[in-house]
Amino acid sequence: MQRRYITVDVFTDRAFGGNQLAVVLDAAGLSTQQMQAIATEFNYSETTFVLPPRDKANDAEVRIFTPVREMPFAGHPNVGTSFVLASLAKEPKPRLLFEEMAGLVPVDIVHEQGRIVSTELTAPQPLSRLAEVPAADVAACISLTADDIRTDHHAPQVVGVGTPFLVAEVHSRDALKRARPDAAAFGRVLPRDDARSVWFYTREVPASEAPSERQARMFMRGAGGLAEDPATGSATVAAAALFAGLDPVGDGELKLTVGQGFDMGRPSILQTRVVKRDGKIVSAHVGGACVKMMEGTFRLAGEG
Repeated sequence: MQRRYITVDVFTDRAFGGNQLAVVLDAAGLSTQQMQAIATEFNYSETTFVLPPRDKANDAEVRIFTPVREMPFAGHPNVGTSFVLASLAKEPKPRLLFEEMAGLVPVDIVHEQGRIVSTELTAPQPLSRLAEVPAADVAACISLTADDIRTDHHAPQVVGVGTPFLVAEVHSRDALKRARPDAAAFGRVLPRDDARSVWFYTREVPASEAPSERQARMFMRGAGGLAEDPATGSATVAAAALFAGLDPVGDGELKLTVGQGFDMGRPSILQTRVVKRDGKIVSAHVGGACVKMMEGTFRLAGEG
């Protein structure tokens, strides 16, 4: 059986930026083991597999795999998969509903002058604030010192809205740039509350990196050891929810533009917004632009 795939660069409006994603469109009949093997073969940070929905009221079941494991929810796979499906539709819907391990994920499709310019997901779960982690431990994971970690806004903490991440702030853009993953420290500190990655950011953003209001990086475990992710939507939206939760403002909408991937040559722009009502978070969102890169088909050995 020939199976179609399309690759896109996500959270960017130009080719060879953002985060790469492979979308396998004809995934029905594939086993979990086959999906994992295909994701490992693509070797992107994530590959998605589009299946018929279990509930016909929804648009698709979407399974998300890194080169080493399945994810319950992830940001750029939802943004990219919705862009691909909407681009293929003769009459694109304004919203798609994806069934995922973490829950139902709505993704809104933004059109301008007859073309799709971006998509935006709504996080499937409310913000979870889990273990706080000592600054020295976080610093060791990213080859910095405890003095580089900023704690006056919040302590380093595991947070998530579907997938947990260790989130920390650093004092400067220079510290962000100097960071390097340390395997020994990763093995000692993580996983913590199922968080296996460190997403860290700074508020110090030079004018040359506008429109970003924060710059971030993310280190994670990949197939060949520790790797860097150029754009992490699920961590960004969790961090935005954390920021909104710390904001004393009651009702309203916190909007934030986050840059990521700049230090690895794949600049990404992630647009987040968090809605608060009566002082409580009611929804958290992240979105951005995508660029279609490649498409093709494959047939697994042994399949008809």
